[in-house]
Amino acid sequence: MSDLVVQPWGEFRMGRHNGSMAQDRPIRSPFTDIDRMPPDFVATIMAALEGMAAHPEIQRVRQVARQALRPLPAQRLLDAGCGAGEVARQLATEVAPTGEVVALDLSATTVATAASRHDGSAVRYVEGDVSALDFHDGAFDGVRCERVLQHLADPDRAVAELVRVTRPGGRICLVDTDWESMTVDGLPEHLVATLKEHLYGRVMLHHRSIGRTLRRRLVRAGVTDLEAVPVTCYFASPGATTSVLPMFNAQHAAKTGMIPAEIHDEWFAAIDMAAARGEFLAALTIWVVAGRRST
Repeated sequence: MSDLVVQPWGEFRMGRHNGSMAQDRPIRSPFTDIDRMPPDFVATIMAALEGMAAHPEIQRVRQVARQALRPLPAQRLLDAGCGAGEVARQLATEVAPTGEVVALDLSATTVATAASRHDGSAVRYVEGDVSALDFHDGAFDGVRCERVLQHLADPDRAVAELVRVTRPGGRICLVDTDWESMTVDGLPEHLVATLKEHLYGRVMLHHRSIGRTLRRRLVRAGVTDLEAVPVTCYFASPGATTSVLPMFNAQHAAKTGMIPAEIHDEWFAAIDMAAARGEFLAALTIWVVAGRRST
């Protein structure tokens, strides 16, 4: 029997009980081991992924990423960390009629969800580890990886794998968040300071500045002709943040543990007041970095 003790988005531990003994095994992030999460938590994660995919600001980020990847007809592309597969299906229209997109995710649950939404396009859904890809060298004309590296123990290993499976001259596009760039206005400074101390000290324990490091990591991996675009996502009301910034949404925050208990009521009261005054503002930078694998 397995019990999950959840401190959402920070440290997860799965305890396997045998009599009175328990051995805990850490889970780095819910996104790295969705298949071991309770069904209700999986539903929350999948809803969050789909909510983010539909958000206009995330769509704007993805448009920048599509232009950076430069998909062409007849190409074979890899979407590493495909989520529900919506980007892979969009890319399939770009490589049609003879191209193919491989939509890969670590989670069997996520791959099954993506496959259940298949629209008949040339997308193949597979399970796989971005840090140990089961493809031969140069298997793809282009690869993309969106908001995955922030969850990994060794992002550089994954970057090396993504470069390895890209053909010489092919393109690699990485997209990830710089959580330290989060900007807030309209709320009391002491509340914002307490929130950030909690987020950066207890919740977002790993790679919270990953977005700004993407270019450096690709340089070290031998990728050339790099373009780095910081896309600032802007939210002028708490409702607009939805699943992108769950710390401003009471319903989402309750499920993710992002708000310290000692400021919970004061925090959301302040958000409501800022919204009523029309003064609420939040912003976050997501980086899109792309380049070409050298020969």
